[in-house]
Amino acid sequence: MLMGTSSHVGKSILTTALCRIFYREGQRVVPFKAQNMALNSYVTKDGLEMGRAQVAQAEAAGLEPMVDMNPVLLKPTGNSRSQVILAGRPIGNMSAREYHAGYSLEAFAEVKAALQRLQQQFDTLVVEGAGSPAEVNLKSHDIVNMRVAKYLHAPVLLIADIDRGGALASLVGTLELLDEEERALVKGLVINKFRGDVSLFTPAVDFLEAKTGKPVLGIVPYIEEMGIDDEDSVSLEERDEKQEKRADIRIAVIELPKLSNFTDFDALADEPDVEVTYVRRPLELGSPDLIILPGSKNTTEDLLFLCESGLERAIRTCVENGTPLVGICGGYQMLGEEIADPHHVESEHGAVKGLGYLPMKTTFAETKHTRQVTADCPGMEFFGCTLLGRGLKGYEIHMGETKFSAPVRHPFYIHAAKGEPSRWDGALREDGLVFGTYIHGLFDDDAFRRQLINTLRIHKGLRPLAIQRNRNQAKERAYEHLADVVERALDMEKLKAIMAEMAEERREEERV
Repeated sequence: MLMGTSSHVGKSILTTALCRIFYREGQRVVPFKAQNMALNSYVTKDGLEMGRAQVAQAEAAGLEPMVDMNPVLLKPTGNSRSQVILAGRPIGNMSAREYHAGYSLEAFAEVKAALQRLQQQFDTLVVEGAGSPAEVNLKSHDIVNMRVAKYLHAPVLLIADIDRGGALASLVGTLELLDEEERALVKGLVINKFRGDVSLFTPAVDFLEAKTGKPVLGIVPYIEEMGIDDEDSVSLEERDEKQEKRADIRIAVIELPKLSNFTDFDALADEPDVEVTYVRRPLELGSPDLIILPGSKNTTEDLLFLCESGLERAIRTCVENGTPLVGICGGYQMLGEEIADPHHVESEHGAVKGLGYLPMKTTFAETKHTRQVTADCPGMEFFGCTLLGRGLKGYEIHMGETKFSAPVRHPFYIHAAKGEPSRWDGALREDGLVFGTYIHGLFDDDAFRRQLINTLRIHKGLRPLAIQRNRNQAKERAYEHLADVVERALDMEKLKAIMAEMAEERREEERV
């Protein structure tokens, strides 16, 4: 099990690396995280919702993602409230107090059931914690850190991010705040995101081992541009700091306060001729080649934010001057005339006026649509070019039903699946400058993504390019590179010995 001294120290990435290392050794390995809090989610083939980080880990382990890998998902909605997803299905919205003080320990029954199923199917579980196991105010009802380690009798690696500073103090302090039983489960320390000459860190390693009595199992170097899906939008801040690419095409994604599924745009950002920027304020918008309104976990509140922040006016000015606009899921709903929430599914607002680009109204229902889809784009006249696509893979996660007040052209045709009829999706404005869709993941398709980019290139007088990147091959290379780096950095033989020793202890306990 991998735990961290805080959030965002690299637990997800190192879990991904170990999954790939064990997978290529021939083990049946599976990732697991009892509880995620993230707006970046995914829909399985069964139509169940889970955290995105475990999807990347599953891919690294050569597996189809399944909800047992992440049985509890919390999706923040605002005002210290979250939608609670249990075993892939929403059970309602709860305040932080309601969840932690009353429900989390009930949810642990589902965590144990998922673990039992995985243990029957796989040789090795690589388990990820959340935040820090030393958050004293949360420990009594925590279901994702030491409670899981104790239940599994799993050896724990404690990870610190040296790039943010204070790594030694955070490791020593975290161990100090654990009780004796918990400290005994921590079998090794890992320093992550190290830059520079590792030999200069030897005195610090000696200090840590002497002070804590725990071996330092590895010092993992900082890895630039990993090309692996991020768990949450905290990583967007790092991307902005590193963004120095000057490309032919600039795509502006509006960074809504409750932005969800931002990985929809990773494939665009990976293209060599594209710069994707996340825009928070009107002055940052400038004159992009394309504007994207992304998904949102609180569409009505984010729509009000657009208007109050001045972004709505800035976007409208760009569109009036000929900049194309695309809406995905919640962003698609915003493009309509109104969003109604009579049951207060997302907020206290009964109805909010939309941006008015498309003749439609969306009403939120209490039932959530979660499904994978396969769609065709039979010929969308967008921005002076025709976009075509067959067998586009994606997924839907939304609670709204959209009705049209006037005839529109629908750009995507979704094929029947699991007893549901075939249907049209999305809407395209008459002038071909604005379109929206409920389908997440469209830009992962190499051919469709390149067509969209080439449409923007042609409009700027640039020659169109052939497909530049194979998304699936790029991800496989990224998993292999990550595994190579981490395997060299960690003492894998010592780690395997620790795992074997504790596995024998578990078997002995079971015999007793």
